[in-house]
Amino acid sequence: MLDDADDIHPLFHGAPKGLEFRKLRKRLVQQARDAIDTYGMAKPGERWLVCLSGGKDSYTLLAVLHELKWRGLLPVDLLACNLDQGQPGFPATVLPEFLTRMGVEHRIEYQDTYSVVIDKIKPGGTMCSLCSRLRRGNLYRIAREEGCSTVVLGHHRDDILETFFMNLFHGGRLASMPPRLLNEEGDLFVARPLAFVAEADCDRFARSMGYPIIPCDLCGSQEGLQRAQVKKLLDEWETRVPGRRQVMFRSLMNVRPSHLADPGLFDFAGLMQLAGPVAENLPQLRGED
Repeated sequence: MLDDADDIHPLFHGAPKGLEFRKLRKRLVQQARDAIDTYGMAKPGERWLVCLSGGKDSYTLLAVLHELKWRGLLPVDLLACNLDQGQPGFPATVLPEFLTRMGVEHRIEYQDTYSVVIDKIKPGGTMCSLCSRLRRGNLYRIAREEGCSTVVLGHHRDDILETFFMNLFHGGRLASMPPRLLNEEGDLFVARPLAFVAEADCDRFARSMGYPIIPCDLCGSQEGLQRAQVKKLLDEWETRVPGRRQVMFRSLMNVRPSHLADPGLFDFAGLMQLAGPVAENLPQLRGED
């Protein structure tokens, strides 16, 4: 899939020439393309708001989408966006300087949601939920202002699995981050093109490219969070049985409602009507008189 023109975009200037990196890059592009096709994420002529935090996942997302677009496999316009939420110590110049240097169309938005979170959350409380809601609301607003139909996030396979287990262990429901969804207002899509991509691959790619990664601990890196605990558990499982994460993810794509316990998804009561003729013949089928 790759050719000799490795610097198809400034985002790829200086890409390693080794075979391992080329295989990694090809895998990332193919997995993103598969997710986009599988979940019908792209419609020709659309404009996407590609959300960047400055972490390894969002850099990988940006680069992969630009490669797909360059190859004619993603017929949409891309607008990169970073929401500076006012966290103490956030290096506000890193992303705008990087995006300008790379020739990437972008918008940098400043909204001090951090102060709101600090004011609303009691000391020792978890900030992530409120912070993400405020961030999402601002990103939806920006998407509307920019004429974007889809808000694109850098969540990967491991994020989706961790969310599934958080809901299983703490939320009492079987749910996760969907690869694609329609917002509550019904006017914007949210897409996760890295849904099939492993976190470790994002890390290897972004670091190999030397992207200026911004640490993800700017909110204080709260210890003991549920997600961190689930991540540690999955890491232990993966260490014992390599490939287990991928097997678990495949299960999210192979759901059998009749083998779960939700009467809203499967008509268990209706089985009685279907079982009528079968029940009458059970003695004969068992060899009974």
